[in-house]
Amino acid sequence: MTVLFQKTPTLHKKLCQHVTPTRNERFFDKHELIVSKTDPKGRITYANSVFLRVAVLSQAQIIGAAHSIIRHPDMPRAVFKKMWDRLAQGREIFAYVKNMASNGDFYWTIAHVTPSRDEQGILTGFHSNRRVPARSSVSVIAELYDKLLKIECGATSRKVGLEKSEQALRTILQEKGMEYDKFVFSI
Repeated sequence: MTVLFQKTPTLHKKLCQHVTPTRNERFFDKHELIVSKTDPKGRITYANSVFLRVAVLSQAQIIGAAHSIIRHPDMPRAVFKKMWDRLAQGREIFAYVKNMASNGDFYWTIAHVTPSRDEQGILTGFHSNRRVPARSSVSVIAELYDKLLKIECGATSRKVGLEKSEQALRTILQEKGMEYDKFVFSI
């Protein structure tokens, strides 16, 4: 019997919309980097083998998909708003991110996302390198993200939840006397 190769379609929905999150954590080696590149709208144009292995995805599934495809439902929207606001200013950002693999497992990263530009300075997309975060940092950030997510989920609307979560994050940073990046590196 002849089996013809069938291209796996690019994913179009966030994994959490059709995969149940598990409590299983995935890990990658501290010497490895998860690397991806996107177009200006956040659609993946490149994913390295570490990304594919940890996210349990194939190139065919991920190329062309929105990077948010791997967003874990435990991630507060306020963190991604901060990230996109910073990138819209043409600035890099470091952030802790909890992602979801295609089998429902999760994995933590410390992400460094930078805008990519051509020779004329025109935005061509974004480049992200993700490293293994320190376990002590994950404990601190998970507690913060849980607080922000509860604020978002407890609001009367998604918009109000995002606004309240953003304000809570600003208040926390003001109380610590730190900008976001300094906070990220302090934990």
